[in-house]
Amino acid sequence: MEHIQEFTSEELQSLLGKENSIEIIDVREDEEVAQGMIEDAKHIPLQEIPNSMENLSKDKHYVLVCRSGARSMRAATYLEEHGYKVANLAGGMLDWDGEIVF
Repeated sequence: MEHIQEFTSEELQSLLGKENSIEIIDVREDEEVAQGMIEDAKHIPLQEIPNSMENLSKDKHYVLVCRSGARSMRAATYLEEHGYKVANLAGGMLDWDGEIVF
């Protein structure tokens, strides 16, 4: 298995405005997402990732996000093993200093 690419908050923010092929998937639980999430992120709780893969495209690049970066790294590893292009947000939402929506 290859190492999963990680973006810092700053790196991800700079990519979001430029690259349409990046999509954010927030794997946190409903009550965590209710506290705010990155704009335009898709909410797919971690346990639903295996059943949601049919709705994802192997042509897109996904950045996985959770609270601290651990659960999203597990999700990114799982998706990568199934042929998806993925990265992880280092430090998760705890390190995210960009805008959030409710």
